Amino acid sequence: MTATNPFVGNWSYRSFNNDPDLGKAANDLLFGEGTVQLAEASATELSGTIGGPGWSLDLRGGFGYGSPMQVRFQGKGVVDGEQWIYDYIGWLVPTWPNSTDRLEVPAIVGSVTRTVPHSGGGGGLHPAGVVASFYAVRAS
Repeated sequence: MTATNPFVGNWSYRSFNNDPDLGKAANDLLFGEGTVQLAEASATELSGTIGGPGWSLDLRGGFGYGSPMQVRFQGKGVVDGEQWIYDYIGWLVPTWPNSTDRLEVPAIVGSVTRTVPHSGGGGGLHPAGVVASFYAVRAS
C-alpha cells in the first residue's frame, strides 16, 4: 500500500437512482449504501470490498492519473445464493484552492451499473443495465 494513492482507505458510499423528479424525497431515490474498503494491489490496480448489512462484493479494478484522477472497478459476490455483479467508474473530486483541511473531506463521484440481474426485496427482480450516480466520502 502506498500512502500517496488517494483511493486507498475506507469510504462511506451512497448511490442514488437518476430521477429528475424534484418532488421525490431523497430517501426514495436511494439505490444503495455501504462501506468501500480499497487497497493497492499493484502500481495501477486496486482491490477491496464494498458492502453493508447482508451483502458484500469483492472489488477489482484500477486507477488512472489525471485531473481529476479516475477509478474503475467491478464488484462481484454471491448474496443469498445469487451472483451479484456491479461496475463502477468514479473521479476523485479535486481540492478547492480556498478550502481548509478540516472542512473538505476527500470524495469520489461517479456512476454504477448493475451488470447482471438479481432478485430484490419482495420477490421482485432487479434488472441488469440500471445506472445510478454515487458518491463516496473518505471515512479513514
